[in-house]
Amino acid sequence: MLAGLAGREASVVLRPRGAADGDRREGAVRRARSVREALESLGPFYIKVGQMLATRPDIVPQTMIDEFEKLQDKVSELPFRALEPVLADELGPGWRRGFREIDTDRPLGTASLSQVYRGVLSDGQPVAVKIQRPGVRAVMEEDMALLRKLSRFAARRAPRFNEVVDIEAMLGVVFDAMLPELDFVLEARNMERARKVADGFKHIAVPEVLTARPRVLVQSLAPGRPIREADPTAFDVEERKAIGRDLLAFMYRGYFLERTFHADPHPGNVFVSPGEKATLIDWGMVGRIDRPMSGSILLTLLNLAMNDGAGTARAWIDMGGVTSRARVSAFAEDMAGLVPRVATASLEDLNFGVTLTAVLQYSTRRGIRTSPMVSMLGKSFANIEGSIRNLCPELSLTEVFSEELSHIVLELLREAFSSEQVMRTALEVVAGGTTAAQQLRGAARDLVNRDFAVQVAVQETGRGGLGGIRLGAREVLFALAGAAWWQRRTRRA
Repeated sequence: MLAGLAGREASVVLRPRGAADGDRREGAVRRARSVREALESLGPFYIKVGQMLATRPDIVPQTMIDEFEKLQDKVSELPFRALEPVLADELGPGWRRGFREIDTDRPLGTASLSQVYRGVLSDGQPVAVKIQRPGVRAVMEEDMALLRKLSRFAARRAPRFNEVVDIEAMLGVVFDAMLPELDFVLEARNMERARKVADGFKHIAVPEVLTARPRVLVQSLAPGRPIREADPTAFDVEERKAIGRDLLAFMYRGYFLERTFHADPHPGNVFVSPGEKATLIDWGMVGRIDRPMSGSILLTLLNLAMNDGAGTARAWIDMGGVTSRARVSAFAEDMAGLVPRVATASLEDLNFGVTLTAVLQYSTRRGIRTSPMVSMLGKSFANIEGSIRNLCPELSLTEVFSEELSHIVLELLREAFSSEQVMRTALEVVAGGTTAAQQLRGAARDLVNRDFAVQVAVQETGRGGLGGIRLGAREVLFALAGAAWWQRRTRRA
């Protein structure tokens, strides 16, 4: 027996604690890599979901995030003969007569949903021809239906988690954003809308739609190369900065004024060339947000830039809401600690997209319900900022945000005083007056019947709490409008 114990003891290898920790980290990295490779093999929809999860540190660990950020739509190239029937179905059997030439040997781009070819129209105009892969729509719709069922199952099994993170709603945001990728007519409408906004910028362009069918899109060819491949030294310093400023300003107006934005402006979807406008391509994935959500995001970023932790907490809660187990004071304390670190970060290190995901992590931990659109916004923010850093890393993101803020606020003010908004406000007042009168009559009746009770809502206060006077979105809007007006007046003087 002693001999047996001695043998067992001899087989025990004592490892330093650091080595064991290293093994665990390596194991976590291997598992994360396996999950990422599995998502890539499953196809485009799962890749998009993985990319969204890369912005959710509250749901997946950092090792997964590091791997999900590498997700790329890498698939084998289909021969052109497999795509030619799609062209014939959408453009007619004589589709070749519309082109002087088309390079069928080597596509410009290959993805799970489509392939893009360089062509020349019969009038000599260079174009990009985007062709949807045969049968891909049916596969995507099956994937969406399956994930909806799985999300409902997960919600039933984890109701407390789903109260904070509505998985089905988050997936719904992805579904809605991806619809134009399944119907190029919808993508063409997105491009036409974006072109009107881009007309107001000196350094921004969106391809012109020449032909749009559900599975074929012919558009003007973007000059240059993807911004991730661009050589910054080939550009004049002022041109680089001007392109970066306009890209950011264009996206900010999409988030806060148009409320329709490019949801995937990664470095492969921004083309640049010295002396040319920067071109935003691939408008198949577009996010849409309503006015309250847009205003809350704007206030969140403004509070971050102004080093206001309590304001950031209030704006974030307005955007989502609180659950039955929310710890509002603790969340406010989290923001009081996080926001100063962000506000004092060097401009080259500051990233609104990454910061939003950090706030998201704290809010989920404290039981604050988060809008499902935050993942899409965070992904879009992070992508455009990453794209710009490839060309102009020294650009001040906060400076561009501050410069654009005055324009955004003045436009919001015009919108607030539009005839439609005035009529809507009047109707709200009338409806509110009717409700108030009914409430007063009910209160009087209860008082007579000695059944009257007063309910008082008490806000959490204390260190880092949200007590005190609370301004609503309209009050903040008017305050910002006044500041913007004063700033412009001062500049003119």
